[in-house]
Amino acid sequence: MTTTKAVLVLEDGRIFTGTPFGAVGQTLGEAVFSTGMSGYQETLTDPSYHRQIVVATAPQIGNTGWNDEDAESRGDKIWVAGYAVRDPSPRASNWRATGTLEDELIRQNIVGVAGIDTRAVVRHLRSRGSMKAGVFSGDTLAEPEELLERVRGQQPMLGADLAGQVSTEAGYVVDPHGPRRFTVAALDLGIKTNTPRNFAARGVRSHVLPASVTFEQIADLRPDGVFLSNGPGDPATADHLVAVTREVLGAGIPLFGICFGNQILGRALGLSTYKMVFGHRGINIPVIDHATGRVAVTAQNHGFALEGEAGQGFDTDFGPAVVSHTCANDGVVEGVKLVDGRAFSVQYHPEAAAARTRGIPVRPVHRPDGGLTMSARTTPASVHKCTPIRDKSRTCCARSR
Repeated sequence: MTTTKAVLVLEDGRIFTGTPFGAVGQTLGEAVFSTGMSGYQETLTDPSYHRQIVVATAPQIGNTGWNDEDAESRGDKIWVAGYAVRDPSPRASNWRATGTLEDELIRQNIVGVAGIDTRAVVRHLRSRGSMKAGVFSGDTLAEPEELLERVRGQQPMLGADLAGQVSTEAGYVVDPHGPRRFTVAALDLGIKTNTPRNFAARGVRSHVLPASVTFEQIADLRPDGVFLSNGPGDPATADHLVAVTREVLGAGIPLFGICFGNQILGRALGLSTYKMVFGHRGINIPVIDHATGRVAVTAQNHGFALEGEAGQGFDTDFGPAVVSHTCANDGVVEGVKLVDGRAFSVQYHPEAAAARTRGIPVRPVHRPDGGLTMSARTTPASVHKCTPIRDKSRTCCARSR
């Protein structure tokens, strides 16, 4: 690792100086932070982090190197715009490692910075909110005023339509392991490879479709259900996806979604969305299931959320609906569903639960009429009933300033 200078420049003028980590050059994006103490490879390859500079709160990063198994994107592509860490490990120590983290960052031309006080950065972002940022090193370094001008000149995340940039260009099929039980049309809005892999393990054939798919193309597959994946960007820009979702609901096809898909379903049901101050990005976010009062520890990555309150019922064009899940920390909406059960979604990533579980918390079940619907299973991490914080002025639920 070189000892030359690298800087992280924030939109409000704050500058953190360190050394290059990964490729040398310039990168721009939204500065966000992830609180996970492990799983950095999954974070870096998650398409939901597209156009974001991720600040790691864990003090050491890279100890287990890079391997060929844990990537969340096809082709092991790193999707983050940049990476900021405090103390990168110079060597990999894991039996699965095929190289070091920095070597992979260099190979994929990901610009990063090391040696900065990342927890100071996080405290700053918690109080000021996620903001435009840039990492600069090598020949891209310049006077602070010029670097700040570059940072402020980029497109903001608010209003960014990004799902099409990370989606597959052509559909593909992931077959089940063993006999096929169901067929699901999975809309790739930034889908992680672990999702169709989990479907396959449960006898589900996944037709992974691009974000530009039409309802007619979905209907031609005669799927047992439709899945809306995770993904990046502002859900308020996803008019096409919302329209397709409404057509799916109108046709009576069971539908479920996660993360970005939760926001798409919510908007299709008539709810609005907003940009959070600094979002939820970590692997220990507590979520209350209001049908049972139980709490699950979940993995999340989102900077936008649905408007709503715990247990709120509301009418839709497709029947009555309810806010089914909220975050125990701040009351942010974490799930919605139609009361008849044929459509539901959660804000978290059910296949990535950090706690020991009995299986993926989202499962297909048969309806009495012989059709298919989807049901949520709360993890054994559920321990108690919880009242969420309502003072939104001091939580990540507060509106972005």
